[in-house]
Amino acid sequence: MSVTDRRSAPGTRRPPDGWRLRNAGRILGDAVTRFESRVLELMEKSGHTGTRLSHINLTRHLDLRGTRITELARRASMTNAAMTELIDHCEKIGLVVRQADPADGRARTVFFTEAGRVWLAAFARAVRKAERELTLEIGEAAAQALLGPLAHYAGTVESIQVARPAARSRRD
Repeated sequence: MSVTDRRSAPGTRRPPDGWRLRNAGRILGDAVTRFESRVLELMEKSGHTGTRLSHINLTRHLDLRGTRITELARRASMTNAAMTELIDHCEKIGLVVRQADPADGRARTVFFTEAGRVWLAAFARAVRKAERELTLEIGEAAAQALLGPLAHYAGTVESIQVARPAARSRRD
C-alpha cells in the first residue's frame, strides 16, 4: 500500500487535497527538515552558532579538494548567482575561500578553510548524533529498512563525487 493509499481513521473523512500532506515527497521533506533542524541545534550547542540550513546545502556538495562554483550550483540545484551569494556568506563567516582554479585561472574554485574543516568535523558529529536519535525513535530495524532502500533510491541523483574531479566544461 502506498503512502497516499492509506485510509483515514474510521469515521473520519479525508479532505480531497489530503494527498498534498501525505505524499512521499512531503513526508521525506518534512523528515529532512526535522533532521537538519536537530543537526543545527546540536551545532549551536557545540559552539558553532550562526549556522544556517543554507550552509549545509553548500558544504554537503563541496568536495574536500575544492569544487568549482558552477558544479556546486548544479549539485545543489541552484543558479550560479544564488550559489555565489551563499559562498559570499560562508566566506564572511570563515567556512570557505575562493581561489583561482588551477586548471583555468578564469574560473573560481571553492575550498574549505581550516576553520571550515573544524566546522565540518563538528557537523559530522552532529549528524551522527542526530542519526542515533532517529534510530532510537523509530527503531533499529525500521531505520535499516528505511535508510538502505532510500540510499539506493537517492543514489540515482548525482551529488558529491569524491573520486572524480569537478566538471570542467563551463567557466565560473
